[in-house]
Amino acid sequence: MNSLVALLIIFFVIIGTIGFGIFGVRNVRMSPSQFILGGRSFGIIFLWLLSAGEIYTSFTFLGAAGWAYGRGAPAFYIICYLTVSCITLFFYFPAIWRIAQRHGLLTSADYIGHKYRSPALGFLAALVGVFFLIPYITLQLTGIQILLQIAGYGTINSAGAAGTAFALIIGFVWISGLRGAAWASLIKDALVLAGVIFAGIVLPIHFFGSPKGVIDAVLKVHPNWMTLVNGTGNYGTVWFMSTVLLSGLGGFMFPHAFASNLAAKSPDTIRRNAMILPLYQMMLLLVFFAGFTALLVHPGLTGAAADQSFMLVVQQHYPPWVLGIIAGAGCLAGLVPAGAQILAAASLLSRNLFRVREEKLTSATRLWIVVMAVLAFGLWFFNGASLVGLLLISYSGTTQLFPGVVLSLRRQPPHPISVATGILVALAILAGFAFAQVTAFYGVHVGTVALVANVVCLFVVDYLLGRRAKRLTWLSQGSEDRHG
Repeated sequence: MNSLVALLIIFFVIIGTIGFGIFGVRNVRMSPSQFILGGRSFGIIFLWLLSAGEIYTSFTFLGAAGWAYGRGAPAFYIICYLTVSCITLFFYFPAIWRIAQRHGLLTSADYIGHKYRSPALGFLAALVGVFFLIPYITLQLTGIQILLQIAGYGTINSAGAAGTAFALIIGFVWISGLRGAAWASLIKDALVLAGVIFAGIVLPIHFFGSPKGVIDAVLKVHPNWMTLVNGTGNYGTVWFMSTVLLSGLGGFMFPHAFASNLAAKSPDTIRRNAMILPLYQMMLLLVFFAGFTALLVHPGLTGAAADQSFMLVVQQHYPPWVLGIIAGAGCLAGLVPAGAQILAAASLLSRNLFRVREEKLTSATRLWIVVMAVLAFGLWFFNGASLVGLLLISYSGTTQLFPGVVLSLRRQPPHPISVATGILVALAILAGFAFAQVTAFYGVHVGTVALVANVVCLFVVDYLLGRRAKRLTWLSQGSEDRHG
C-alpha cells in the first residue's frame, strides 16, 4: 500500500507536468528554429528557468547529497564551478548569440563550423557533443531508477518503471520541442525547490535541531569531513581546483546548454541570466545538509549506493505521500533535462552529422530523438558509475570544445586544423586515462590535463601552420620576382 501511494503521486506529478508543457505550446507551429531553439524568443524568466532546469538535474538532487555523504569536502566543488561557468556565459555568449542570430545557426556545431569555415570541424564538434552527452543522459536515468526503487519500497521493477517515465518525457519533447521543456521547467523547478527545502532544512531540524546542528554532529563523528586533503592527495586541493576549472569552463559547452542560450531573445537577456543564475547555488547548500544528515542517520553506504542516502532517510522516517512528492520532484529533475539533452543531441545528428535539408529538419530531428532515446536507454543497462562520476566523464570530453569556441571570437581565429588537432589529442589522452582507470594525474583531474594538452597543441600547430604559410608566401613572391 505504501508503494502504491508514493508511485501514484509520482505518476500524477509526471503526467501533470507533461500536460502543462504541451498546453503551453498548443498554438505554436514547430518550424526548425521553433522546435530546436524556441524561436529565439526566450526572455529572462524563461531562459532562467530553462538554464536552471538543464543544470539542476538528478545529479543535483541525488549526486550532490551522495558526495556530501560519501566524500565530504570534495563535494564543495559543485558549489564553485557554476559561478565560473556564469563568468564565461556573461563575457562570451552575447557575441556568440549575435553571430548565430545573424547567420541562422541552430547548434553549437553550426557555430563552430561557420566561424572556422570548416564543415569538418563542425562535424567533429557534433560528434564530441553527441558522444559526451550520453553519460549525462545516463546519469538522469540512473537517478530516476534510484528514486523509483526507493519510492516502490523494493516491490517494483524500477528499471521498467524508469523506462516508462523516460518514454513519456521523450514523447513530450517529440511533440513540444525546446519551448515545451521550458514550460515544464516551471513546474519542475518549483517542485525541486520544495523538495530541496524539505531535504536540507526539515531533515536536519527533525534529527539534529537545525542545519547547524547536523554540521556540529558530523564534525564530532568525522572531524576532518569538511576539510580538503592538502596538495596532490586523493580528492585534495589540487584535484578540487582543477575540477572547478574543468567544469566551470565546460558548463555551457554542452549542446543543450549552448542551445538554451541561443534561444534567448537578446544578448542582454543572456547577461542578466548569467548574473542571477548563481542564486540557484543556495539550493546546493541545502542538498549538502541532506547528505550530512543521512551520513549520521543511515551510515554504511559505499560507492554508488551513497547516491541513495537521503532518500532512504525519507523512506524510513516519513509517510509514503511525503516520499512520493519528494521522489516525484526528483524524477522531474531527471526527466526534463534528459528531454532537452536528447533534443540537443538529435539536432546535432540531423543538422550537422547527416545534413538534413531545412524543410525536413524538424521531422528528422524527431526521428533522431527516438533513436537517441533508445540508444541511451540501452547503454544505461551497462552503467555502474556514481552520478558525480558520470557527470565528470561528460565534462572531461565536452570541455575540450571550449578553446575553439572562445578563440573563434578573436579577430583572426586559429586555423581549423589547429583546433581539431587540440581536440583529438585531448580525446586520445582521455581515452588512455580511461583505459588505465586513472581519474587524476598528480592530483590534477584528468579532464584538466587533457584540456591543457589541447591548448598547447592548438597553439603549437597554429604557430607551425602560420610559419609554413609565411614561408610559402615568401617563396611565391620570390618566384614572381625572378620571373617578373
